Amino acid sequence: MAIAKGYAAAAAKAPLAPFTFQRREPNDDDVVIAIRYCGICHSDIHMVDNGWGNSVFPLVPGHEIAGVVTAVGKNVTKFKPGDRVGVGCFVDSCTTCAQRDVDHEQYLPGLVLTYSGFEPGSTTPTYGGYSDSIVVKEGYVLAIPDNLPLDAAAPLLCAGITLYSPLRHWQAGPGKKVAIVGMGGLGHMGVKLAHAMGAEVTVLSQSLAKREDGLRLGASHYHATSDAATFTALAGQFDLIICTVSSAIDWNAYLGLLKLDGTFVVVGAPEQPVPVHAFSLIPHRRTLAGSMIGSIKETQEMLDFCGEHGIVADIETVAMADVNKAYERIAASDVRYRFVIDMATLA
Repeated sequence: MAIAKGYAAAAAKAPLAPFTFQRREPNDDDVVIAIRYCGICHSDIHMVDNGWGNSVFPLVPGHEIAGVVTAVGKNVTKFKPGDRVGVGCFVDSCTTCAQRDVDHEQYLPGLVLTYSGFEPGSTTPTYGGYSDSIVVKEGYVLAIPDNLPLDAAAPLLCAGITLYSPLRHWQAGPGKKVAIVGMGGLGHMGVKLAHAMGAEVTVLSQSLAKREDGLRLGASHYHATSDAATFTALAGQFDLIICTVSSAIDWNAYLGLLKLDGTFVVVGAPEQPVPVHAFSLIPHRRTLAGSMIGSIKETQEMLDFCGEHGIVADIETVAMADVNKAYERIAASDVRYRFVIDMATLA
């Protein structure tokens, strides 16, 4: 087995620290990847804190992985050494199914997470992208378009697909009014993608501090949700609202912003239950929905779309040794808009 270096949390809420571990020997259908960059997702922080109660320790986070192929198994046909590739939130799927469902695999039993999961049929943990290398089955490796820089493309593997999937599913496009709740790592990707799809985009943020950025990235309108007048002025206006925040909000007030048959989609994952009144939904046939990343097929579609439109994340690169400081800054909303770890700094 190959020795890998990375950073891991030894227990819930523990700081990330240097960690050496073994990657499996590549199988005939595996791709070996030298990781160049890994985005820091808010989910990484939740998992390190065991906020959802399902973390596996020691935990090497990271599922926004961009790198270069260094070796392939003899049965691999899609990739060769030197190719620019990505790995997202899962590295296997449909492991309990008779046949892989390439369109809905992210929602089905048998999903193997890139980290804090287990290798199929074993008790060996999966370790993520805060490391120098990874071994992944060919069918779960993604091609990154040549015109996209690897560092800024890395967050597309989670933040990008997390917004692209609901925007596509609920048909954001010309003639549709779309609101993005939150102007952070997820939200800024939603603005870029919805604008590129042709929708009229509004940002709903706690304050107007990031208004200039929102308009620059493609929003037509930007409103502060701390102002109660916003909810009166925008009542019944939106076909689709995508909520990227994981903090507490007034869910019923936001549902009131939807048109007849409008949909409110949750992609941020609050740790507390969501309180909703039935009559926030019933009178206008509104829908409260959820969405979780995308299939490998849809993620590749998203990457190709981003390649065509020149879309990447707005990032700040950090050294691996500064990852705990980056976590603190994320908690303080002090990043515009995604931290990306430069693996060249991994000692």
